[in-house]
Amino acid sequence: MPQTQIVKSSKFSWLNIINASEKELDYLKKKFKFHQLDLNDASAHKHAQRPKINVQSNYIFMVLLFPVYNRKAREIKPAEIDIFLTKDHLITIHYNQLTPLKDFFEGCLNNKNERDLYVSENPAMLLHEILERLYISLFPMTDHISEDINEIEKNIFTGKEREMVKEILVVKRNIVYFRKIMQFHRNILRNFIKIQLKMFSKHEPKIDTYYNDLFDHVHSIWDILENYQQTIDALEDTNTTQVSFKINDIMRTLTIFSVIVFPLTLLAAIFGMNVSNIPIVGGENDFYKIMGIMLVASIGMYSYFRYKKWI
Repeated sequence: MPQTQIVKSSKFSWLNIINASEKELDYLKKKFKFHQLDLNDASAHKHAQRPKINVQSNYIFMVLLFPVYNRKAREIKPAEIDIFLTKDHLITIHYNQLTPLKDFFEGCLNNKNERDLYVSENPAMLLHEILERLYISLFPMTDHISEDINEIEKNIFTGKEREMVKEILVVKRNIVYFRKIMQFHRNILRNFIKIQLKMFSKHEPKIDTYYNDLFDHVHSIWDILENYQQTIDALEDTNTTQVSFKINDIMRTLTIFSVIVFPLTLLAAIFGMNVSNIPIVGGENDFYKIMGIMLVASIGMYSYFRYKKWI
């Protein structure tokens, strides 16, 4: 169900809307005169749009995606947050999927000290704090991917190559999704730093420095994902080589076995022909003679393969 909460200070307000319906969006249009196209984008956030930033005369509108890890499915999915930023309001619209945002708002709503600390300067500084918490929350997710990669690397060399094929694909998929979600953040932050200079930094020059710090967070996350991508690709190649080597080894063993058995099959076929005057056959102890010939042939083939070091 839709839920609207607000945190106020003497300088500005933070309006937090969860599961926004048409009623909430109509209120925003009438109250703040937001452009209908931006409101349409905000109403479509359930479908995880592409990130974007729009600048109007009296506000900035942003759509940002953040990765959320589904432990049951072991899959990373995007969670969207839509942001309207004016000189005296910060409005966040989302589906309550981002735990750091949820916890931070509840802290500001219920704790006066936290509210006085963060909802006291201007909306841009509050937005910085929200984004910083969201970006910092991504580092444990990258650590989890790192642990998965280390586990895969350990298992590859302990005879579990076949089991690791699926694990490698799971990690590769999550890295790809993670990178896909994060790839627009740097450009959006870069553009926002330029845009907000006109709206806020005339009075708060430190804002620029704070947002550059966010840019560093995003850059670090991207570098980590780049490294993980290269590592998992290398491990996949290694695992594929290990599996191929084992398959080739099995095929070689089966081939050698079939070649060793071939003389036995041939001799059995020859001595089993329904013709007369077959050598050896017809005397005493024929069975033992034939078995002896087969044994010598098999030992000969085996010795040859040993001499060639094929077995």
